[in-house]
Amino acid sequence: MRLLALALWLAVSPAARDLYERTEYRAALAALKPEASSDPAVWHLAGRAYFQFGEQTKAIAWFEKAAAAEPKNSEHIHWLGKAWGRRAETSSFLTAPKYAVESRRAFEKAIEVDPKNTEAWADLLEYYLSAPGFLGGGMDKAVRAAGRIGALDPVEKFFAQAKLAEARKDWAAAEQHWRRAAELAPKQAGRWIDLAQFYARQKRQADTDAALDRAGQAEPGAPKVWFARAQIYAEAKRNLGEARALLTRYVAAPLAPDDPPRAEAQALLRKLPQP
Repeated sequence: MRLLALALWLAVSPAARDLYERTEYRAALAALKPEASSDPAVWHLAGRAYFQFGEQTKAIAWFEKAAAAEPKNSEHIHWLGKAWGRRAETSSFLTAPKYAVESRRAFEKAIEVDPKNTEAWADLLEYYLSAPGFLGGGMDKAVRAAGRIGALDPVEKFFAQAKLAEARKDWAAAEQHWRRAAELAPKQAGRWIDLAQFYARQKRQADTDAALDRAGQAEPGAPKVWFARAQIYAEAKRNLGEARALLTRYVAAPLAPDDPPRAEAQALLRKLPQP
């Protein structure tokens, strides 16, 4: 966790932090009482709670309030961009472009305020690669963002280069970068999941399963590994019985905010054919 993010985290009550960490977001909001608070750290965590259970309009309002109070705090602005982005993803084709632009502007403002905010750079890279030029996307911008990421973090450097290589359909380079990112952070299951997802996109089943096994070894018992394996199996229409069992286990498990939402697992479970 970045120092600025840690400072925000420690500024709110331990009870609210604990509820948020257990993904009890509505209970965390009740403990925070953001409407009665004058603390931007409280407003920020309220925004994150609303973000987590999908009420992006309310999340945006709290992040905007926090950013107005602390305009030099990159974390508020970065999360505002994330909330606008999520709202764009769930909106109609008429309103999504406007929200996407708001997301980009917030990400760009976040790195203007703090050029060392690697997470904001990573989200901006994703935006530049996925958005069309008329919404501010583009490969040239993505290349510059990847360069800044590489200068800040040796592991994220390979994540960024892998994203660029996939956008260029340079599969050999993408594999090399995804693997290097995992090898530099061998205890981070997410890096091996990234590699597994790459192999799954390439329909390389044996390599996919080997990377998933490495993810499980990196963080034994991590629910996010169960979800990743189940999602990959479901998309490939293989091992569907195991996918169903893993999702059922995931839904019942205690989760962390960085894990995929429980609702996403429930939706995927409903799509699987019944035994």
